[in-house]
Amino acid sequence: MVKDPNPKITVHGFNNLTKSLSFNIFDIAYAKTEQHRQEYIEYIDELYNAERLTEILTNVTKIIGANILNVARQDYDPQGASVTMLIAEHETPPDGTDWDEEAPGPLPDTVVAHLDKSHVTVHTYPESHPDNGISTFRVDVDVSTCGVISPLRALNYLIHSFDSDIVTVDYRVRGMTRDLDGTKHYIDHDINSIQNFLTEDTQNAYQMIDVNVYQENIFHTKMLLKDFDIDNYLFGAGSDEFDQEELDSIEERLKTEMLEIFYSRNLG
Repeated sequence: MVKDPNPKITVHGFNNLTKSLSFNIFDIAYAKTEQHRQEYIEYIDELYNAERLTEILTNVTKIIGANILNVARQDYDPQGASVTMLIAEHETPPDGTDWDEEAPGPLPDTVVAHLDKSHVTVHTYPESHPDNGISTFRVDVDVSTCGVISPLRALNYLIHSFDSDIVTVDYRVRGMTRDLDGTKHYIDHDINSIQNFLTEDTQNAYQMIDVNVYQENIFHTKMLLKDFDIDNYLFGAGSDEFDQEELDSIEERLKTEMLEIFYSRNLG
């Protein structure tokens, strides 16, 4: 008889492990004039307003198998938006997949809220550099769950829901639960890397670095988009409106901005 190397844990009472997924998504653009910079901010602010963010988070709750208890949302002046949802645990995964399977979650086109003390939040931060034309849009997302369901199942969908040049992801399991004989468990699923919860095309599209503290159940992954096409970063103008020297300078500024965010340090 072959023993299951990863048997299910039967817990004594409620599984009260807290699983928290937090990450930042950055979208970078170049806007040459003050008017273009303002138009970029307005464009991003409208594209990711509170209503759109509510729709995204609603899909997140479906992916992780939760029910929505309460929604609070707000658009801000002059820009930015926030949405917070209290959620509650559902009994079974919506697509029949085990919660603890180390595999990518579904994408937007495959998405089919009873988690007490659990929540999903998102905040946006559009901003623009006053001198060199670099505009940056940042999204902060937090998914915190209590019980058997895992917020990691929503990661794949969330990355595909935004234009993501740089992504910084943190995942941590806190607290403990007990099995029937009283043995304490500080994590209830296998995880080697956050990267394993991303689809192959996403893994291939990004340069990724892991910084994990396994003994503390802390996992950290940084992602930087590999492909760079200058036309994808020019807002309000095309590459044919610049000479080659200008394009080289803009490309250098954009790449420096992306690397500084990726490594969390100034390179100049």
